[in-house]
Amino acid sequence: MPATDKIRRVERALADLASNEADCRLCPRDCRVDRRRGLTGYCGIGARAVVSTALLHFGEEPVLSGTGNCGTKETPAEAPGSGTVFFSGCNLRCLFCQNYQISWQRGGREVGDEELAGMMLVLQEQGAANLNLVSPSHVLLPILRALRLALQRGFSLPVVYNTNGYDNIEIIERLNGIVDVYLPDCKYTRPEPAARYSGAADYFDKARAAIQDMFVQKPDLICNDRGLAVSGTIVRHLVLPGQVADSLAVLDWLAETFRPTIPLSLMSQYRPCWKAPVELRRGLRPEEYRMVLLKAKSSGFDPLFAQPNLFEAEDHLNPDFERDEPFRWKPS
Repeated sequence: MPATDKIRRVERALADLASNEADCRLCPRDCRVDRRRGLTGYCGIGARAVVSTALLHFGEEPVLSGTGNCGTKETPAEAPGSGTVFFSGCNLRCLFCQNYQISWQRGGREVGDEELAGMMLVLQEQGAANLNLVSPSHVLLPILRALRLALQRGFSLPVVYNTNGYDNIEIIERLNGIVDVYLPDCKYTRPEPAARYSGAADYFDKARAAIQDMFVQKPDLICNDRGLAVSGTIVRHLVLPGQVADSLAVLDWLAETFRPTIPLSLMSQYRPCWKAPVELRRGLRPEEYRMVLLKAKSSGFDPLFAQPNLFEAEDHLNPDFERDEPFRWKPS
């Protein structure tokens, strides 16, 4: 899509969503706070985005980072990396969040629209494969304002919307033609674990509607001649200890709702941290992940991005955002 068309879509979305600055309804929390006055709702973030870090990330799915096998260290030297911006605050704040330093503790610093646009352009100059917006839902307005500035200055990377899935469908509809690759989580189907672990009993109701609209907008995973995604929807699911039944239900819903070729990223990188309740204070067992992986394979998800070898690996996918370089994993 030409930059001028995307700019127009961004401007239209900003106009449609302008009321959310004074009466925030960007996410299902429906806090209705006036963020212009510095008030904060559930996410803990005011009118300006708070950024923890912006960097080339080599631990995303291979079609996003340009790496070898997903979740391994087999990284080609020419891998561009995903141009990832980690936003602080979160509208979900799972008790077990591996990014708790920024989702719960909100580490990072406020940035203005100009500075955020500059980060986007720097990532492009560094050769990033895409612009990967992590936890964007609650800071969508400053993201859109910054994106408009960046587009006016030559920004052209695919935009990846890396979300926990707890989104309002009305907001997702306004991102049509702006987002190139949707990367939503689908965490739970049952209200009980969603309420216990993420404080959102309605998680699946909201995620289901949002993911369906994402797929309507971007039904096909399209890659360029370098094998990098330029369009599509990839659904992520993190397998939790003791929650195999719900993981299988997530896969059943995805397979029944979408054609089996919807891309699935099945993650095994769970590590107990932050405020994980007692039943989650252990690592994921290989046999638990294996059961879900076998189900994914038999369901025909294609492509299927898997992490079968992380059980003995060091925590290179678990970041420390107090470091200048949060991830220990470096491309070879």
